[in-house]
Amino acid sequence: MKIIAVIPARYASTRFPAKLMQDLGGKTVILRTYEAAKNTQLFDDVFVVTDSEIIFKEIESNGGKVIMSIKEHESGSDRIAEAVENMDVDVVVNVQGDEPFINKEALESLVNAFKADVENKIDLGSVMYQITDKEEIDNPNNVKVVVDYHNFALYFSRSVIPFPREENVGVRYMKHIGIYAFRKSALMDFYKLPMKSLEASEKLEQLRYLEYGKRIKMIETDKGSIGIDTPEDLEKAKKMLTSM
Repeated sequence: MKIIAVIPARYASTRFPAKLMQDLGGKTVILRTYEAAKNTQLFDDVFVVTDSEIIFKEIESNGGKVIMSIKEHESGSDRIAEAVENMDVDVVVNVQGDEPFINKEALESLVNAFKADVENKIDLGSVMYQITDKEEIDNPNNVKVVVDYHNFALYFSRSVIPFPREENVGVRYMKHIGIYAFRKSALMDFYKLPMKSLEASEKLEQLRYLEYGKRIKMIETDKGSIGIDTPEDLEKAKKMLTSM
């Protein structure tokens, strides 16, 4: 089974323009993410895919593998699908470009889930962790997921799911972390299928997979993601790097 990692990297960002090219301890955020993905030694290959000449040159000049997007894309999945369309691979792992502190344990669990899936029941894998703070649960920027008995996703939402009409019944609130592993066939289906109403309403691309009947296996971790979305996040990342 050939498993690769692809890091979609847009230069533009509404909240923090050019965040992937910001300095983080002497290297850019995107370069640190690329090197961290390679250093996990979980993948047969690692690529950055970007719409930016600046990011392209940054990775290329540091000896990395990078692909320039040909088309404009609305989602990271679309950008990755274009990049891997003609590659001979089985599983594609989407690593977020603004998360240089990679959760290796979660990625390894995702990879192992596919290796153990001899009956090909898993179309996608992703990651979740439990949250307990009410403000965090209520925050629409935190995507929540509910799963079945076998940890396959039933639904994702920015709303509170499940709704606590009855409290103290042992409900666990799970936050979705945007790390994905795709079986290539499922990823290419996504690339060709039109957006439907649930995805359009919630602005969550993973709902397209569910609406078309794809099965998303959720892996639970005890670590949240550490992304760089604001200048404040970058300062926290710099402090974290010096303490490592």
